[in-house]
Amino acid sequence: MKSNIISLILSLFFFLFTSQLNASDQAWNIAQEGNKIILIRHSLAPGGGDPAGFKIDDCKTQRNLSKKGVNQSKKIGKLFKKNKIPIDQVLSSQWCRCKDTAKYAFGDYKEFNALNSTFQSPYNKNEGKQLKELYNYVKKWNGKGKNLVLITHYSIITAVTTAVPSSGEMVITDKNFKVLGTIQTD
Repeated sequence: MKSNIISLILSLFFFLFTSQLNASDQAWNIAQEGNKIILIRHSLAPGGGDPAGFKIDDCKTQRNLSKKGVNQSKKIGKLFKKNKIPIDQVLSSQWCRCKDTAKYAFGDYKEFNALNSTFQSPYNKNEGKQLKELYNYVKKWNGKGKNLVLITHYSIITAVTTAVPSSGEMVITDKNFKVLGTIQTD
């Protein structure tokens, strides 16, 4: 009886693990097709929200990537290369944790203020304007077979997709922000 329970638990664990691998493989296959929007929540930056005294142009006043977050960012870049994901351009929030994720993962990126956090005051007042700017940008974007990579915050990703990504998680969508797949990185 005890061995049957252990066998059942191991089988369930194996099923869940392989299901997750299959879901990641499917998501990478979708990204390889190109013309997708790949939203990435910034890599691990311990804490929540922005500290008192936050200044957008001073990284010393912000939550920044931990060593694990830097490594996670580098892993994202390696996964894109390994899976041969075509990239048209990489756009990042102006927050240092997003810019650093972009820098360590991809090297080249541009800042795009529509991707800035709207999680807390006073930036939450910008959400409507930022989302409109983001929707307009994506509507006009033509990937010509490549993907648009957007490195941002969970508040923006959730607002456009209803997905709630963890740090470093990728959400792959079409141009209407319909979720086609997700990929987690550790």
